[in-house]
Amino acid sequence: MKYVNNFKKIVRIALANQWMDRDPFYNYKVQYESVDREFLNEDEVKALIEKELHFDRLKIARDMFVFSCHTGLAFGDLEKLSEKDIIKGIDGGRWIRTKRKKTKSITSVPLLPIAEEIIERYKDYPRVKGKDLILPVPRNQNYNAFLKEIAVLCGIKKTLTTHLARHTFATTVTLSNGVPIESVSKMLGHKDLRTTQHYAKIVDRKISEDMKELRKKLEEKAAKDSDKNNSKKKK
Repeated sequence: MKYVNNFKKIVRIALANQWMDRDPFYNYKVQYESVDREFLNEDEVKALIEKELHFDRLKIARDMFVFSCHTGLAFGDLEKLSEKDIIKGIDGGRWIRTKRKKTKSITSVPLLPIAEEIIERYKDYPRVKGKDLILPVPRNQNYNAFLKEIAVLCGIKKTLTTHLARHTFATTVTLSNGVPIESVSKMLGHKDLRTTQHYAKIVDRKISEDMKELRKKLEEKAAKDSDKNNSKKKK
């Protein structure tokens, strides 16, 4: 839809300069279709972290993915992350403060313990040391192939991508744990809060589904207890 809106702007300029005699978008209304973004739940994130992997290429790819899940960084921001992007935050802890490659907006994210551990793990890694980089991020094509292997090994049916890792940070890691949507929006580098609100709707739907499942279990338990009590009375 962004491309359609940009094209409409070009058409308006053309009309204003009389390069066109009619507006092809005159009776056209842009309709936005809601798209559900996949993300990993807590159990899937745990399975990914705890899975024993036997090849360095898979261990590195897994660590990069987990790092994205806990920082919200996209692939382009992950591969260029350097020492100068790690600053001392307002709380005295270490933060990532960097300009997003895609939108050029500034994003600030306090480092969670697991992200700190991953940075520490690779500080002397040959592909990182002396290059001002923090993480040995694989090439994009290789990275996606490695993530497919990891998903199979972990029994995860979803397609692991850096986009999914970013969605996981927004939903499972932050919003689901009570982080205010305004803070999540800033950490993701969103320029418009409405972009982040989509994640909040996903979390609300997940809560609704979980509560329906809980309600069903409680009703089944109540029915069983009732049957037991009735059986005792008959005896």
